[in-house]
Amino acid sequence: MKIIVFGAGAWGTALAISAAGHPGGHRVELWARDPAQVAAMQAGRENTRYLPGIALPPSLALHGAPAAELAAAGADLLIIATPMAGLRETLTALRACTAPVAWLCKGFEAPQSAGGVPTAGLLGHEICAEVAPQLLAGALSGPSFALEVARGQPTALVAASEHAPVREALVEAFHSPRLRVYASDDLPGVEVGGAVKNVLAIATGLCDGLALGLNARAALITRGLAEMTRLGLALGTRAETFMGLSGLGDLVLTATGDLSRNRRVGQLLAQGLSLQQAVDSLGHVAEGVYSARTVVQRARGLGVEMPISEGVVALLDGRLRPAEAVAALMTREPKDEAF
Repeated sequence: MKIIVFGAGAWGTALAISAAGHPGGHRVELWARDPAQVAAMQAGRENTRYLPGIALPPSLALHGAPAAELAAAGADLLIIATPMAGLRETLTALRACTAPVAWLCKGFEAPQSAGGVPTAGLLGHEICAEVAPQLLAGALSGPSFALEVARGQPTALVAASEHAPVREALVEAFHSPRLRVYASDDLPGVEVGGAVKNVLAIATGLCDGLALGLNARAALITRGLAEMTRLGLALGTRAETFMGLSGLGDLVLTATGDLSRNRRVGQLLAQGLSLQQAVDSLGHVAEGVYSARTVVQRARGLGVEMPISEGVVALLDGRLRPAEAVAALMTREPKDEAF
């Protein structure tokens, strides 16, 4: 099986490493936009910027040619490993491809402008429907830190698409003794889980940074799951999706794991850093920072109540200080626990 991974960040590189070591003997090519990064990886056989200390398999080919040109050479599966901000451009470049395509990024796209009027930020499948509706497309998601996958530590993911050939290609490409891949046809639900959990992880990072305790963290995760589910149901997804890997699983990992960039943002804000200082210190993209406002915007448009996400946006916008954001949540009117 020939697999091309577009995007040599931490996650794209980790999945390329995993696929290159697959028992099926896949041919894997990793594409990077920056020629200097490609040259450095070829020389040192390591992605020193994103996964320092992790050797690239000898069989993993590296490329810097234009994405459309590389895809035109043929492949059995194309993986888009760009940040959310690059998904539209990459899907557009690959729109003529006939092979299955799947993206790894999680979040809502920043609102676009149509005729001078801002539009709601879109999920990946909505972007694909706009720019490349003929693609056989889907997403690979779930609780996964790139470093652990690159090290070959046990991980489980979900391959989501309405198209069976996409789900089957993702399972064939990545399912192995170290990486289990489950299939789902609820792509919108899987994407909502991946988008909202990043925002909620900022909240739990704030909780941990303020030393509010494990009770508070558990409450945030549980009520955050309720927010995620409410938004998903309003967008036509299935409730059971949020009890799976891309919902509860990814939320627990991102909200509690020390490798979580979004959780780290919340911790740094609790320490008194500005948002810019927190983001600059990461050196990597924290998608929750960029998609939080869009999550809340979509929720408001659908009449969905998401108080934790609203609090995160107020914090990121500087309208509330960390302690005030916590107080605003704790002094809300009593509610029934139902989602």
